[in-house]
Amino acid sequence: MLVLILSVVVLLLIGGCVCVFWAARGDAPRWARGVAKVTLLGSELTRSANGRSGSQHSSGDD
Repeated sequence: MLVLILSVVVLLLIGGCVCVFWAARGDAPRWARGVAKVTLLGSELTRSANGRSGSQHSSGDD
């Protein structure tokens, strides 16, 4: 069951990346531009969450 869930998540991520590429070319339909926007927003949220947790853990190491 876990493999099925992870497979669906990976397929959704790949689909989001395809929509980002398609939207960047400029000839994507409205729904693909929406999916691309959501994918990029998720990417930014993940990046900012990783940046906050990384700065908290590595501040005492330097």
